[in-house]
Amino acid sequence: MPKNKAGSFGSIKNHLNSIYDSEKINTDLYARKIKKLISDFNISNKLKKEFNWSEDTVLLISYADSIYSSKKNNTLKTLKSFHKDYFDNVFNCVHILPFFPSSGDGGFSVMDHGEVDKKYGDWKDIKLYSKNKNIMADIVINHSSSKGIWFQNFLKGKEPGKNHFFIIEDKFDTTNVIRTRDHNLSQRFKVNGTYKNLWCTFSEDQIDLNFKNPDVLLDFIKIIIDLIDKGVLILRLDAVGFLWKETSTECLNLPQTHSIIKILRNVVDSLNIKAKIVTETNLPRKENLSYFGDSDEAHWIYNFSLAPLLVYTLLFENCSILSRWSKSMPPSRNGSAYLNFIASHDGLGMRPIEGILNNAQTKTFFRRIKKNGGKFSHRKFMKINKKVYESNISLFNVLKYSDTDLEGKYSIDRFIAAHCIMFAMEGIPAVYFNSMFGTEDDHERYKDTKHKRDLNRYKWNRETLEKLLKVKKSKEYKIYNSLTKILEIRKKQPAFHPNAIQFTLSLGDDIFGLWRQSIDRSQSIFSITNVTSNYIKFDLNNINLIQDEHWQDILNPKNEIRINRKIELKPFQSIWLTNKS
Repeated sequence: MPKNKAGSFGSIKNHLNSIYDSEKINTDLYARKIKKLISDFNISNKLKKEFNWSEDTVLLISYADSIYSSKKNNTLKTLKSFHKDYFDNVFNCVHILPFFPSSGDGGFSVMDHGEVDKKYGDWKDIKLYSKNKNIMADIVINHSSSKGIWFQNFLKGKEPGKNHFFIIEDKFDTTNVIRTRDHNLSQRFKVNGTYKNLWCTFSEDQIDLNFKNPDVLLDFIKIIIDLIDKGVLILRLDAVGFLWKETSTECLNLPQTHSIIKILRNVVDSLNIKAKIVTETNLPRKENLSYFGDSDEAHWIYNFSLAPLLVYTLLFENCSILSRWSKSMPPSRNGSAYLNFIASHDGLGMRPIEGILNNAQTKTFFRRIKKNGGKFSHRKFMKINKKVYESNISLFNVLKYSDTDLEGKYSIDRFIAAHCIMFAMEGIPAVYFNSMFGTEDDHERYKDTKHKRDLNRYKWNRETLEKLLKVKKSKEYKIYNSLTKILEIRKKQPAFHPNAIQFTLSLGDDIFGLWRQSIDRSQSIFSITNVTSNYIKFDLNNINLIQDEHWQDILNPKNEIRINRKIELKPFQSIWLTNKS
């Protein structure tokens, strides 16, 4: 039976019917409202535009104020200017973390998606940035700030916001709810003169929205369309897995949540300016993969397992688990892609290693992270027990020392190796602003705020950073120059298209290897990384180098590559062998 055309009235209505009881809610009316929003947008934006990804697509992750200037320019202008001067040939996409007015949580307690926080700039800055780069913005869709207009109106029983937040009724069974934090899920507020228990997944300041009220869904469709109109082409659905609540369930990844994402996908695919949807679901592999749907949900999903497994590999100098996991990853379908990252504004997520590392390996991993200065955030597990949700530490610090390198002799080499592996993997690479300079933990800010995530959210003064980038012996110079050169090489290789073929090679525990092949099969790249602190003789007979073709290492052009010979790999060295550069 053929599928409904994206954006068709019938398709949207069918999804609405799968979410709501049509006898209680007029789904026909809401389907027509959604279709009108699409139609109005397309009438106003007759010029069609679409962002298509390729091997050239690389994403920078940055706060609007990850870099600021002593000259007192607004921070969005400073970020854009710095991007032009230092990243222009590297990143054609930028994820600007929440730039809306917010009451906390690094911007994720959004008060109003319709405004830019004045301390960063205004919509003109976003539109100007979007002229040359593809902007990703956050739709903080699960919850809203207790200081925002929606919630303040909710407390008074006024619109907009009346019935927008999830009240926990006495009969609602929360026994099986999957938690991400260790505070009380239920928080008490006086609502229109009567005390009510409200659902707070992430903090007392972040009140979960009630998607059982279709007006909430309609409001977020309006927000999405408005952001696209303002120049945003990539939409990150923050914490989307928690949207729907049903008594006696885990209240995570429920069918209604997937139906809501399908509606949002219908909407963006129906607009003349076609944006991409990215789901942020920090979950074990199977649940995370489900957000591709049947190629009708997310365009991109975060590859959450990669970061902890890659760090584990390099700390313990053994790639067997990473290789086994990589072999089991299904290729993304046409029209979808993995978003690969090993550092972000959050900590190092630990839920994705569940079922991959055993208890003994996990304890050893946590012990090493703690020695490297890491803190841990916990989630409630069952009724009483707690489990580690994430480690709070910068990527450079977590890789700085290992049990075989107590002095940090190979700290930069490990750091570069982690990125070389990530850059070679199937998907779109995303790099955190601070990783481009090997930024270390921000102990001063953590001491002030006591928020563990602030360890990994250092804000750079532009003038200070530029001075360091002029010193060739500085860590910042070495890492910036290495990563930019590698990315500039990567962006020119068709075999690194996000949907190009990938095979994980079996090269033993010491060497992690991938074979990538371009979609047209004209280019092959063998990505080989020594994950140990030893010098290793690697036999090129272990990989399928076609005899009649000329092979070269595009990362190290001086390397002489001769088939049927051995080459020496330095500790944590990567090589990219290709038949066509």
